Amino acid sequence: MKVKSQADSETSSGLLGLRNLVDYDWTIAIGDTELSTEEFENLVSLKVPLIQVRGQWVELRPEEVEAAIAFFQKKHSNGHMSLGDALRIGLGQEASELGLPVMDIVGDGWIRELLDRLTGNTKIDPVKTPSNFHGKLRPYQLKGVSWLAFLKQFGFGACLADDMGLGKTIELISLLLHDRDKPQNASKTGPALLICPMSIVGNWHKELQRFSPSLNVMVHHGHERLSGEAFEQEAIRHDIVITTYSLALRDKEHLSHLEWEYVVVDEAQNIKNDAAKQTQAIKKLNARHKIALTGTPVENRLSELWSIMEFLNPGYLGSGTDFRKNFAIPIERYRDSNRAESLKRLVQPFVLRRLKTDKTIIADLPDKMEMKVFCNLTQEQASLYEAVVQEMLAKIEESEGIERKGLVLSTLLKLKQVCNHPTQFVADGSALPGRSGKLARLEEMLEEALEEGDKALIFTQFAEMGTLLRQHLQETLGREVFFLHGGTPKKQRDIMVQRFQEDRRGAPLFILSLKAGGVGLNLTAANHVFHFDRWWNPAVENQATDRAFRIGQKKNVQVHKFVCIGTLEERIDQMIERKKELAESIVGSGENWLTEMSTAQLKELFALSREAVGE
Repeated sequence: MKVKSQADSETSSGLLGLRNLVDYDWTIAIGDTELSTEEFENLVSLKVPLIQVRGQWVELRPEEVEAAIAFFQKKHSNGHMSLGDALRIGLGQEASELGLPVMDIVGDGWIRELLDRLTGNTKIDPVKTPSNFHGKLRPYQLKGVSWLAFLKQFGFGACLADDMGLGKTIELISLLLHDRDKPQNASKTGPALLICPMSIVGNWHKELQRFSPSLNVMVHHGHERLSGEAFEQEAIRHDIVITTYSLALRDKEHLSHLEWEYVVVDEAQNIKNDAAKQTQAIKKLNARHKIALTGTPVENRLSELWSIMEFLNPGYLGSGTDFRKNFAIPIERYRDSNRAESLKRLVQPFVLRRLKTDKTIIADLPDKMEMKVFCNLTQEQASLYEAVVQEMLAKIEESEGIERKGLVLSTLLKLKQVCNHPTQFVADGSALPGRSGKLARLEEMLEEALEEGDKALIFTQFAEMGTLLRQHLQETLGREVFFLHGGTPKKQRDIMVQRFQEDRRGAPLFILSLKAGGVGLNLTAANHVFHFDRWWNPAVENQATDRAFRIGQKKNVQVHKFVCIGTLEERIDQMIERKKELAESIVGSGENWLTEMSTAQLKELFALSREAVGE
């Protein structure tokens, strides 16, 4: 079948969105020949299985013929559908009400242009670099701005999912400036609301000041922040208001009174849980346009992708229940490649993702070299490891449900601590030297890097381990070491970042807790990245690595991932490598999947191999 979509010319000049209605009419194609309803009925009246249509012999299947006749009697061959439904049909996702395959969707007028560009058949018109932009946009960045402007023109939400370090921040800033570049838009454009994690509020403010000093920026945060009418009056005097996810919930009454030109969510994985009150509050905000920024559109489950798309274009992927039935279960549980490809086609028009490893995107970013650093346990570590395994397996065998999951995660945590250092596990403040294979290897590699005049980032997920490392490395290497964690005040954090980036004589080593330092920081002075302990989530680890491997980096970046041989660290690393294909296509890998293992599987996972212990 073929469907022709058309709409009044007036519609194309206003905001559309996927819920807008368009006129359509169906036509039937038999073989390669398109027929009118009357021609089709005449052929059916012959009641023969083989018919000749304009020189071609074609088989007619009774069940398809009956479905077609019933449909045309009901619909009288024309009607209305939403633009979202038309697009889903065009992308091959939804069968028509006929129950017959849709061969093509052909648009008339402006809708033809829209469908061609959304499906990639026609290039999007490029925009020029905004006159007030202080900097230079790379060609792929200008394409990103053009894409955002195109989707805005038709009222669609957009997910800019470029790889970390490719410049999503300046692409959004350029879009805001582009809106104001035309005199007729300057006075009409209202304020944009940017919602981001607290750790990068200051970074956003600085980037806006740097690239777009003409934009008036308001930071809505802190005990002295405005509320009620005072907030509304102040907000409309600014071009962009920056706030945090926690305040988007806490101050939802103040934020919801305004009609925002944009609501932009940075690190959009923060709205991955649709049931969370924070997510619900953000989705209820009144916005003419919506944009999601993320380097990891899906971290753990496809439901997260659905939640982000539901924020951007409500209803497009169906209800949460329908999405789970049609996509999440077939893809995640049964690895249905057809469903995965169908989902990819559906979301592709609204998700733009470019990778910095793609040399066609950016040629001036140096290579990133990843390597595993395998370490042995000391005898002390091995003894502690065995004791934890025996104690915890006995408890796990006697538990079930939520309690069992909690015990498994607790065991993982304890064994990670033992692999790091006995002092971290025992928490007795005892001396560090000579007791950890990881620490000994880290010292050796850092000494070599410092001799070359290099700088390094060291990531750990444990704040207590960061504290131990900072003190120990300063004493043994005789160099200043910075440490950033969740409790580091913003002013102190900014000073550390600035000194690390600009001062050659400053601290060459920067320890960061994985969650606090994993996003929003530009630390290109480093060309070594050490993952002292593993998060076992490729998306989270890559975000952390991208603090150094991003635009502005002039050297090759070496990424060192520490793994204790013969322990759960090595076995989980091997599992992740095997799962990486699925993780990197649509689904990511967290740690919760480990809690579903049987007790026999956990025994194998936790078991300490002979090769684990060093001499």
